[in-house]
Amino acid sequence: MERKNKGSKSNINEWSKNNIVFLISILITIFIVIYGIIDSEGFENISSSIYLFLQNHFSWFYLLITFCLVVFCVYIGFSKFGNIKLGPDDCEPEYNTITWFAMLFCAGMGVGLVFWSIAEPLAHYIQPIDGIDPMSQEAIHFSIKSCFMHWGVHPWSLYAIVGLGLAYFQYNKNKPALISCLFEPIIGKNKMGKNIGNAIDIFIIVLTVIGVATSLGMACIQICQGLNYIFGINVNVKLWIMMIVVIAIIYIYTAVSGLDKGMKYLSNANLILAVSLLIIAFCVGPIQSTLNSIVNGIGEYISGFVIDSLKINPYGDNTWIYTWRVFYWAWWITWAPFTGVFIARISKGRTIREFIMGVILVPSIACMIWFGVFGNLALNVVNLFDAQRLIDMVATPETALYFIFNEYPAGTILSIIAVIVLVIFFITSANSAIFVLSMMSSKGELNPSNYRKILWGIILALFAIILLLTGGLNAIKNISVAASFPFLFILAAICYSLQKVLKADLKLKEKGKSIDKK
Repeated sequence: MERKNKGSKSNINEWSKNNIVFLISILITIFIVIYGIIDSEGFENISSSIYLFLQNHFSWFYLLITFCLVVFCVYIGFSKFGNIKLGPDDCEPEYNTITWFAMLFCAGMGVGLVFWSIAEPLAHYIQPIDGIDPMSQEAIHFSIKSCFMHWGVHPWSLYAIVGLGLAYFQYNKNKPALISCLFEPIIGKNKMGKNIGNAIDIFIIVLTVIGVATSLGMACIQICQGLNYIFGINVNVKLWIMMIVVIAIIYIYTAVSGLDKGMKYLSNANLILAVSLLIIAFCVGPIQSTLNSIVNGIGEYISGFVIDSLKINPYGDNTWIYTWRVFYWAWWITWAPFTGVFIARISKGRTIREFIMGVILVPSIACMIWFGVFGNLALNVVNLFDAQRLIDMVATPETALYFIFNEYPAGTILSIIAVIVLVIFFITSANSAIFVLSMMSSKGELNPSNYRKILWGIILALFAIILLLTGGLNAIKNISVAASFPFLFILAAICYSLQKVLKADLKLKEKGKSIDKK
């Protein structure tokens, strides 16, 4: 149940509290926004330089750590810790399973699922990894398998680690909803530990703003292109800004309405629309080829899971690895803090094994089906376009969706539904983000005040506008990779801390002692 605000007086008192995390994180994000407005070229150059440095020197590190995190999730879910409940032993889940899936799916994937559904399979088909002939039969298999890899177990494992750690510390250890609390078993509660914890929370908040703003920028571009395709509306900077402002008003309003109203209903509605879009696409597409491709893709994905997870050429060309795999791992990492916080918020009452299975396995299968259907929808008609036309579509991924839909009888209907799904994904992703940002900047308050939700909603909108004005998708890609690198170390530390606490608590239980929640 949502906490009621007590008026402006309580808000003023809240401002006066010593919340250094809130103040510094606000100042940093505002500084970035102002800098992006004043010197957009410099902003893009800095993010590009950091991106290139990390790409050239630490791509191997992204691959290794991300794979290890997947292994950790499997271990923690199917070990003796799996039966531990997130919360008291007698508590029940706050949301039913279908609503739970809908909420975590909308928060975890959002607009990217629609944005890349056509463009990515085409890109891998036209420009596959070194050693595979472009536009060949082998490239088709590679395309579907790669989409499964990028949208399957790996990203959801990143979300699961953050979400599980927060859920356990909140509901079993009575800690605030702050990632810094996960470090107490490592850094302690002394003054130095508190300062390190504050620094972690500040970084997490800024990282969340960057990660979500990148997706909002992508959604804005594709929504506007959809309006251009359907209604002939000219796409320009003014339309981008207008679209973000209108949707910002909606997502701020729904965030203020609370989880049990705005977010819950929007997530359920979007799940219905997304499934409808999927079913229509499946029915108008090559049904038999799609089914064969999904089954074959899953087989190739599973059989090559370890090799593909760690694949990087020591001496040859790694352009594809840099451009796709490392970018995706970095992008998912920027989403992990806010998605993990949100998943933890809605997962009380579930066992660790149920949590791991629900957060990783079910959404991964859903994403594979999604890319199997839309990937084959695109690959089925590639023979209708010449090579240059396909290259142009890949170069402008925000438009590829509509051009492929246009080749099918229900193309206009698919495009209209896709635009609506994008808008709702835009709203639900931003809604989740400002709720989480408000929680993290309110010392872990599970029901933060509305004025903080409004403030973070405005900042997210401004940040998305800045990214669009400073280079569109290139700026989005650069800033995602640049911001994600430090969080790799935080994720590794969360694994160590969580395993340490679970082991200690289980040992106490086995000895018949009560767990100290202080």
